[in-house]
Amino acid sequence: MATVATDETLTPLLNVLAQSLDVKEVFAQISALARQTVPHDCLLFGLVAEDGERYRVVAVSEDEARAALLGASFAPPSPGLAQEDFAIFRHLRRMPGKTEGLEGTVRTASSGVDEPFDWHPGPPWVPLGYPSWLRLTVRLRGDVLGFLNFLSHAPDQFTEADVPPARRIADLVALAFAHERLAEEERRRAEAQERAVQLERRVAGLTAALEAAEGHRAVGASKGWRDVLAQATKVAPAETTVLLTGESGTGKEVVAHLIHRGSRRTSGPFVALNCAALPEALLESELFGYEKGAFTGAVSARAGRLEQAGGGTLFLDEVGEMSPALQAKLLRVLQEREFQRLGGTRVLKADVRVVAATNRDLKLALARGTFREDLYYRLHVFAIHLPPLRERPEDILPLLEEFLKELGPVVLGRPAAGVSREAREQFLAYGWPGNVRELRNAVERALILCEGGLINPEHLPWHAEEAPGAASPAAPAVPAATPAGGDFPAHGVDLEAMERTLIEGALRRAGQNKSKAAKLLGLSRSKLYTRMERFGLS
Repeated sequence: MATVATDETLTPLLNVLAQSLDVKEVFAQISALARQTVPHDCLLFGLVAEDGERYRVVAVSEDEARAALLGASFAPPSPGLAQEDFAIFRHLRRMPGKTEGLEGTVRTASSGVDEPFDWHPGPPWVPLGYPSWLRLTVRLRGDVLGFLNFLSHAPDQFTEADVPPARRIADLVALAFAHERLAEEERRRAEAQERAVQLERRVAGLTAALEAAEGHRAVGASKGWRDVLAQATKVAPAETTVLLTGESGTGKEVVAHLIHRGSRRTSGPFVALNCAALPEALLESELFGYEKGAFTGAVSARAGRLEQAGGGTLFLDEVGEMSPALQAKLLRVLQEREFQRLGGTRVLKADVRVVAATNRDLKLALARGTFREDLYYRLHVFAIHLPPLRERPEDILPLLEEFLKELGPVVLGRPAAGVSREAREQFLAYGWPGNVRELRNAVERALILCEGGLINPEHLPWHAEEAPGAASPAAPAVPAATPAGGDFPAHGVDLEAMERTLIEGALRRAGQNKSKAAKLLGLSRSKLYTRMERFGLS
């Protein structure tokens, strides 16, 4: 028979709960005090998992060995029973001919009468000698939080008279667990905030060191750019291969320098190689080096970029432009960390960290069969995507100010006067297909034209290229590929001049973005570079 819950019982219980935010630490004391009100042999509290599929015991008022047996994770009560405020299980016994089955009677809040009960298998405490128990559903803001169970060795221990005092105890325990959960959430929030602050400090320290040592500035405060710097800072200390993706001119080499500065190889060299700027044969000799006599003109042996970058970082820009044959050789470097010079037989070790970059869609290249799948996954260990400048407009003005500060003394011999409000508005309105590189070029051009005065709209590149009456800055169209109407003049056409005009027009339209210009012309980047060199456009 349960005793009446009194203030003398509940007040000490409140004091015990106030001692610690970790309810599990004081659960044995809670059970001892609650026993004065609701006699029981063991008190057990379980939480329903977030998926609602499991019921996990989190606190038991038993010794550690027995608590380990009781503290299991098992299926919750049937949905109907789980919705009841309380349920009393009693007279449990094993069913004849069954190993796990148990039967008995249950009285719930809604029924008010004993009903047959059959649970296969019983909870873990039944075989341990607790044939009857009182279970109260614990709710928090209307949702089921878990269950508080009073367990007894006696087969017919609990009655409905025990429910009101047990309910008051369960409410106090639920409140304590709610406070514990809030404290845990606050602790996690504080830890996450501290990690974020530490990461910001590392990013700031790394960008400052990069500027001081190599003159590169990672300017920008937009979320997209800060995320890029945070990822680069996290991966920098590892030896992991990094793949930088994004449009041309977004700052991939700056990020590669930042990764190098934050790595354990910071005292070693940083060696860059643009894979799109060289024909295949020349690219291979530049990357791997060659021995004397390897080809006509090889009058002496020469170390390649892989050897030059020994102990440091090798930055492979536009890696997507590599031929399949070179891709296979690069794969061997990444897998085996070894290579051979052209014309050589000696196997050399590649003590480098590779940071690769591309403005191509490598997944599309995989589908077309122009890029090796095994190399893609070797490079794609840690990928960082750099957003285009048009997606981070809040960085345009800070970059503008930085370029004015950097280029003013070089171009004018003194600090720049500044930019007019109208010109700033045009800087913000322009789409920047060439990204940060195009912005820098636009500032340099404007500084030359303004002759030391304020930069105005008429000094901006698109102003000179606009058609009369154009309402907004836009790149000119590529000229037609054939004479109007398809007719040819009597004196014939100058194909060389026409090709040069097409290339110049495509470059203007693409904002000097070589990849986009190559797509407009239906050429690969390497073929575009070859034609640009032939016409003296490089």
